[in-house]
Amino acid sequence: MNFFKHLSTVTRHRRAVRKLCFKCGLIRQGLMHDLSKFSRAEFWAGVKYFQGYRSPQAEERERLGYSAAWLHHKGRNKHHFEYWTDFSDDRKILVEMPAKYFAEMVCDRVAASKIYLKEKYTDASPLEYYLNRTDGKSMHPDTAQRLEYFLTLLKEKGEDYTFKQLKKFVKENK
Repeated sequence: MNFFKHLSTVTRHRRAVRKLCFKCGLIRQGLMHDLSKFSRAEFWAGVKYFQGYRSPQAEERERLGYSAAWLHHKGRNKHHFEYWTDFSDDRKILVEMPAKYFAEMVCDRVAASKIYLKEKYTDASPLEYYLNRTDGKSMHPDTAQRLEYFLTLLKEKGEDYTFKQLKKFVKENK
């Protein structure tokens, strides 16, 4: 049963991201988004830890102390800020995300909020999620500031306006 529920969630999420990526002019990224979720390493963990209201990786992390699926996923998908984190000796190096991957991250976060919150979703939801986590401390300061800006824009001006601005940002920063 979880097989079909997880497959449906991943498919709906990819469709929602694709729609938002297309609004930003990111056609290829919209089509290719999260294909690694169909890999053996990610898909079967998703089935095993599926709950329907949050990422299966969160449940896997709680049960095992880490998520092998997440480690696989973040290393193959440049739209995750963790992809842009490096380590050297005892230093954590935060790299600013290129515009096209940053924009895909915004699309991913908005789509995930829509999928998991369902009818409770509002344009404020992605910002609330971001502010209630410590993500901003773990990403490059400029990336964090830009993410908060666009999520605040979404809350205040809505999806159409925000994604027009995001498209403009991508175009200006190629």
